[in-house]
Amino acid sequence: MSNHDFDPVCNTSDNLHFQDVLAQSLQNPMRRGLLRGGLGLAGLAMLPGCATLTSGMAAAPSALGFAAVEKSLLDNVMLPPGYQYSVLHATGDALDSALAAYSNRGLESDDWSRRVGDHHDGMDIYYIDANGRYSDKETGRAVLCVNHESSADSHFLHPNGQTSNNVSGKKFDQFGEWDLGTRPELEVLKEINLHGVSVVEIVKTPQGWRIKQDSALNRRITAQTPVRVSGPRAHIEHVRNFMVSRWDTAGAMARGTLNNCGHGKTPWGTYLGCEENWAYYFQTTGAGAALSAKEVASRKRYGVAAAAPAAGAKKAASQGWHTVSTTDDRFTRWNLAALGANAEKDFRNEANTFGFIVEIDPLAPNSTPAKRTAMGRFAHEAAVCGVPKAGEPLAFYMGCDSRNEYIYKFVTAAVWDPRDVGGGMLAGDKYLSEGKLYAARFDASGQGEWLELNIADPRVAQHVPYQFANQADVLINARHAADAVGATKMDRPEWGAVNHRNGEIYFALTNNSAANRTPTKVDSANPRAYMDLDGKKVAGNPNGHIIRFKEAGHTSTAKTFAWDIFLFGAEEDSGDANLSGLTAKNAFSSPDGLWFSKATGICWIQTDDGAFTDETNCMMLAAIPGQVGDGGKVTVKNKMVVGGVEQTGTQETFLGAALGEAKLRRFLVAPKGAEVTGITETADGRTLFVNIQHPGELSKPLSSGEALQSTWPGNQGVGPQGRPRSATIVITRQDGGLIGL
Repeated sequence: MSNHDFDPVCNTSDNLHFQDVLAQSLQNPMRRGLLRGGLGLAGLAMLPGCATLTSGMAAAPSALGFAAVEKSLLDNVMLPPGYQYSVLHATGDALDSALAAYSNRGLESDDWSRRVGDHHDGMDIYYIDANGRYSDKETGRAVLCVNHESSADSHFLHPNGQTSNNVSGKKFDQFGEWDLGTRPELEVLKEINLHGVSVVEIVKTPQGWRIKQDSALNRRITAQTPVRVSGPRAHIEHVRNFMVSRWDTAGAMARGTLNNCGHGKTPWGTYLGCEENWAYYFQTTGAGAALSAKEVASRKRYGVAAAAPAAGAKKAASQGWHTVSTTDDRFTRWNLAALGANAEKDFRNEANTFGFIVEIDPLAPNSTPAKRTAMGRFAHEAAVCGVPKAGEPLAFYMGCDSRNEYIYKFVTAAVWDPRDVGGGMLAGDKYLSEGKLYAARFDASGQGEWLELNIADPRVAQHVPYQFANQADVLINARHAADAVGATKMDRPEWGAVNHRNGEIYFALTNNSAANRTPTKVDSANPRAYMDLDGKKVAGNPNGHIIRFKEAGHTSTAKTFAWDIFLFGAEEDSGDANLSGLTAKNAFSSPDGLWFSKATGICWIQTDDGAFTDETNCMMLAAIPGQVGDGGKVTVKNKMVVGGVEQTGTQETFLGAALGEAKLRRFLVAPKGAEVTGITETADGRTLFVNIQHPGELSKPLSSGEALQSTWPGNQGVGPQGRPRSATIVITRQDGGLIGL
């Protein structure tokens, strides 16, 4: 979502920032010699265990093959000359012919369980062979899985916007929506069911890829779909104890998936939804029993409202779903108050059922999704699998998308067997129920370490702020465990991506605020603190950056890695802040989505920005990456005004080789108010699927009578005109060639 200014900083641990790590590192004679001698990451790459991975793929191209797209404030998708796009599906499109076509006036009274959801986000493609089974080879038939992140702009989905039963008319939530009082049932049902994942069959026609309406494979996983709670055999009963509710007193099943942002794709052919900002959907109201100290600590660390707001206080953020005037537990489940005699009598544990990786088998419409608790509970943003190697464990890399949170790795107990391709949920049980969970510590020397989150570690077992009962507690409260072992706080780790050519892992660190980044609060991995003086005048780290690392020995089980910063976002005229030498052709801000093409090796970068939008809408860029260590050490010069006083300072970091316009160019600019997020491609590299999320996000409520910020895609003749809609677009070259080259 574009605006994270409302995010509370839930990480109040005293874990080290990089400035502290740097001072400690210089006390190590070997590291001090490496740093002062200028060896840096290039030299580290020559140390044992840092050899380059041989992938067997063709060498990366030396330059991109399209003309850079200029900045744009137009209400349309802008592409390079020679490229074209069409809309595959958009918010509200019917998955079967029994439903009426979408009106775009909020008239739909059905519950959206058979319509495409809203806020399109992460997605992936799954080919179907002649026998109806999953294939990793391209065919003319596939299923596309698409996340639906939010209902933040749900006033577009109701006839006259969201109905208000509150005469105060005061704004309260993170999106600037109105305090709605008691919500109408049909409005809430629509909002609940537009979340989740759309699974849609698509077929290749002479006119391009099209959805197949009425396919038996078409389905929606919503916030009400029954899902299985999966976890390590030795700890699963303890895991389920955290999820007991009136709906399932055993905690073996949960309901639905929420706020899926980035995604993952498993080597065996299943889809991984990643539950991100789920904490904002709950409220605690009513005269319930007091929470225990542990429950309070757990909720606070995850940003979950632990109590109702005091009388006269600003109302806590939520969707208001719990306010529907009924005893129906579809609505009461969003109230976390301890209203019953015990957890089996209410929904005090309902928030514990969210914050997981959710596995879905796209080609088995009757299969039950599973929440993979072994992979930890936090604000999941993507789950990228490293390059699989037969006979070795798999590694999945995950970000926790909040300020000052961590990067995680899950290493499977089972070793990869290529015969499991197409194995569906049984393969998922094999690989994702058992393994080890780690959090990353980035050292100032350019090296890093994976810290296992295990109750056997005394730092975890004796953690005072939250006292863990067992390993299940560690998984459910992974943020607390990462605090305990000393993981490194990062600037909003969002999407991760794997460079298939060398196995290196990239993470988008989208941005941070002046509250967390000043010249005295910077570090090697988050080294900038400055003012964006053009229009927005935001401060801190408003433009973000992309960090990358390579595992020692290129093994999934490595405990150490080397890192550097791939790119810094910046406006081209931002002076010392423009460390990557960006120009008008490739300047960008707030990287969010990241994805590597297997066909071309291009790294695609998508933005979710609020700092650069006075000059251009959000965008997607193409980059030809090098490798960790191809640059060197740089000194960052910082300057900003803090409390009316100018602060300056410097910070050393490691920066990858400059790409220039030849290897980094703007490929797409989105319509007004939209975020660009979600991307996949056909195996031949000739078709890109890209998601355009929340066009018109900054529109005033319909009741205001003001003009909408965007009317895309209706303004391009796609579907009914009027209100903006999120959509999946299909991009091709007019000559049928490879995208980007």
